[in-house]
Amino acid sequence: MDVVIPPSRRVLVDCVRSATAAPSLHNSQPWRFRIRARRIDVYADPARRLPVLDPDGREQLISVGAALFTLRLAIRAAGYRSDLQLFPEPGVVARVTVTHPAAASDEIAALAEAVPHRHTNRLPFAHLAVPEEDLDLLRDAARAEGATLAVATPAGREAILRLAGDADRMLRARPGYRAELGRWTGDTRHDGVPVWAAGPWDALETVPIRDFAELSDAPRRRAAFEPYPTILVLATAGDARADWVRAGQALQRVLLTATWRGLATTPIGQPVEVPAVRRLLLDPSAGLAVQMVLRLGYGSLAGHTPRRPVTEVLASP
Repeated sequence: MDVVIPPSRRVLVDCVRSATAAPSLHNSQPWRFRIRARRIDVYADPARRLPVLDPDGREQLISVGAALFTLRLAIRAAGYRSDLQLFPEPGVVARVTVTHPAAASDEIAALAEAVPHRHTNRLPFAHLAVPEEDLDLLRDAARAEGATLAVATPAGREAILRLAGDADRMLRARPGYRAELGRWTGDTRHDGVPVWAAGPWDALETVPIRDFAELSDAPRRRAAFEPYPTILVLATAGDARADWVRAGQALQRVLLTATWRGLATTPIGQPVEVPAVRRLLLDPSAGLAVQMVLRLGYGSLAGHTPRRPVTEVLASP
């Protein structure tokens, strides 16, 4: 019988480090990890949930799901398969157990290589259509993680952008919104959104980019964004905690696939952060729950927002 040699702790720590590159609401990085032999437990950090924007913890679990997919991807790229359990015991979001060696496919290698290059891009995109071939790959990426990705029609795009603008105004009027935004905006942290990453304001007010620079003394630049952005809607068949984690995994696979194909992405979070607006994003007869709205296109390079060192997110065994 062949003896299976598990990956070293150093390899698993490197996989956790890769997972910390995942996207999260306001770059809050609300995850923690614990390594025990071949097992990595993934947790949601309650101190890093945004209570004003995310009172139910839905977006926090989407963020943790994105980190979970990146962890699984890193393990696969390192040459191992793994098993996944969601909510295996109280307090644990996911348990990833490394099983046996297996060579990574070209697709896995490409997705893993895209991890350090995936950045939220809040800049204007080129006035170019995204090829249908790439849209099909993004749909397949979502489907592989148990979610559905739809490309908005022109009429649907206009409706979604209008709802996003309405939701943005509702959020800005919500008590505590500006204070919470301010806590996660700054240039001296290992998390949050630096002012330089806020991006310009859309001069035509077509694309509702969240204004991370509104509390800064620096003047906000204005720029003309693409008039007809490509809008994607990510949805799941259910809306329970496991579905939120599943949505996060699908989201990260979609984002990394887009990065691999040379595409830029921007989450448009406002319409899913207001429950009354979120319910309007899909026909109720579809039987799906919208989890995220994305803007997709070709953009100039975006900067790398800060990440917490792995020592801060890795709990003791």
